[in-house]
Formats: sequence, structure tokens, C-alpha cells
Amino acid sequence: MIPLSTTTQFDDRSKMNDNSIFIGGKPFMNYVTGVVMQFTTKNADDVIIKARGKFISRAVDVAEVAAKRFLDNAVAIKDIKVDSEGFRSNEGRDVRVSTIEITLSKNR
Repeated sequence: MIPLSTTTQFDDRSKMNDNSIFIGGKPFMNYVTGVVMQFTTKNADDVIIKARGKFISRAVDVAEVAAKRFLDNAVAIKDIKVDSEGFRSNEGRDVRVSTIEITLSKNR
């Protein structure tokens, strides 16, 4: 797929934040473990969970499970950003895909 615009794209890896978790098709617990590891071993203050399309609901689940079950309310949802991106599919059609960024932050 080819981006419709030249603005910075959601999945631009060159500017990727170290504390970002990109949700995809891997097993659910891999993402929960990744979020927990960012807070515990890397001592991150914030972790951003990012997803597009059909993986948005999985991103919400990862954020909730990590914050409420594994980190025992030591972190909370700080911000949620919802947007959409335009692409041109391989067939030449213009397609819009929804995106979400959920920022988890340590409770202070």
C-alpha cells in the first residue's frame, strides 16, 4: 500500500519511540509482556500502545490487562489518540484505516 499523503505516517519506524508497542497478529500475552517489561526493566515513565484497523480492540485489551492485572494499578491511561490514515491499495483504490495510540503512564 502506498501512502496518500507525504506527512509522517503512523508506522514510520525511523522516528519510533523506544517506549512504543505496535499491536499486530502475535499472541496477546506477548504485547502485555512487552508493556510490563517497558515499565519494570527499562523503568519507562510512559509507554505508548499503537494499533491500526482490526487490532484496535486488541490494543485496548492489552492496555487494560497490563495496567489492571499485571501492574496492579501502578500505571494508568494518560492519553488516547484516535485518527485515520489514507492509503492506496494494490488494486489502486483509496482506503482509510483507523488508528489508535494509548499512552500508559506511571502513577506518581
